[in-house]
Amino acid sequence: MSVFRRTAVVAAMALTVGALGAPPVAAQPLVEVASLPTAAVALGDSFISGEGAGSYTPVSDLNGVAQSFPGWSAPNSNAFFCHRSANASLHRADLPGIQARFNLACSGGQPHDIAAASAARTNGRQVKAQLDQLRAVAQTHDIDLVLVGLGSNNSSFTFGSVAEKCANRFIADAWTGWWEFWAYLGGPVPQEPCTTTDLATSAQLAAATTETTNAVRQLLATLDQIDADGQHRIVFQDYTNPLPLDLEVKFHEEDSRSDTRDKFRALGAERYAGGCPIHRASLAPGHFFSQELGNIVKSVHTTMSAEFPGDDLVYLNVQRAFDGARLCEQSTSPTGALATPIRLQDGPTGVFVTSLSGYDKLDIQRIANTCGTYFQTCQESWHPNVAGHGVLGQCLTGAASTGNRAVACVRSSDGRITVG
Repeated sequence: MSVFRRTAVVAAMALTVGALGAPPVAAQPLVEVASLPTAAVALGDSFISGEGAGSYTPVSDLNGVAQSFPGWSAPNSNAFFCHRSANASLHRADLPGIQARFNLACSGGQPHDIAAASAARTNGRQVKAQLDQLRAVAQTHDIDLVLVGLGSNNSSFTFGSVAEKCANRFIADAWTGWWEFWAYLGGPVPQEPCTTTDLATSAQLAAATTETTNAVRQLLATLDQIDADGQHRIVFQDYTNPLPLDLEVKFHEEDSRSDTRDKFRALGAERYAGGCPIHRASLAPGHFFSQELGNIVKSVHTTMSAEFPGDDLVYLNVQRAFDGARLCEQSTSPTGALATPIRLQDGPTGVFVTSLSGYDKLDIQRIANTCGTYFQTCQESWHPNVAGHGVLGQCLTGAASTGNRAVACVRSSDGRITVG
């Protein structure tokens, strides 16, 4: 049977009774409901909303007012910064039979935001609960496909905080000698590579799994209540690391200095320009973290498959979807990469700093502080770009039509994408 099904035409029959004592009137159809147009819906966080892919569309806030770009110095809580892209994978996938597509995901989205307004939590955006938005779609459309990406942000850790921690350590190590911290800043600032426990502890990962499971349970229960014909496929997509297992040799040393030396500004500038300001020793922990995010999604899929045995649930593993085209995996990076490089602004100017050559440590501190104060100036960093979302769209195409309960989307050395 096709994954995408239409709502059948239904007729409600009623027995109308005339005046007291009069014989009953023959049953007649009271209502005839035509098939609703079919829809695919995306829920979750930045890897689903289209962060990094540009062409961001207005987003309705808590009051139903569509928010367009509010300016670089606007509060980051503005609904627009959900960054719902017209280039997101939902819009790039080939989905036969689907007549409309609704991107309800939000950059920075957490399990909390599925059933509650994002604005109700710290650093949340001014948007309604994603389930409330989903209910609105169900009023006018028959939901046949739901793409869910959830778990990388939660009450224990967020993808943005993890990325910021490792990049900042590298930048600090590259531009400032250990003695300068004591002389000018009054104490040490972390400069060492990230470890697995720096990114997320076992306890934090367990808590994130529980949070995500509870949110998805609410989603499935709601879908079973509101979907016009009760037939829908739900695709659980996990995450892909924007960085490789190791950097291309070009990015190993500069001026005969590696990232194991004290202060290596030329190398720091080279890696920043390539999109990968990161210690080589941080790469393995980063991949372990990415795999653990995948395990969260896989665990949720397994648990929900047992609790909702009648539902059509598919786990989509995309951890190898960017193989060979990650940042600094090729010497031409960021050209040809499937992810956005780390990009910062020197103030909320809208102009990205593409090279850090010639900047001193005070410049670097000022630029880094801009990201902290105006997060929208750097929030696209290390997310799938337009080409990356095109690949993820191919992954979704395969997951939407497969007969399997779990599939992996893999990019081969010649750039071909296979799902199976």
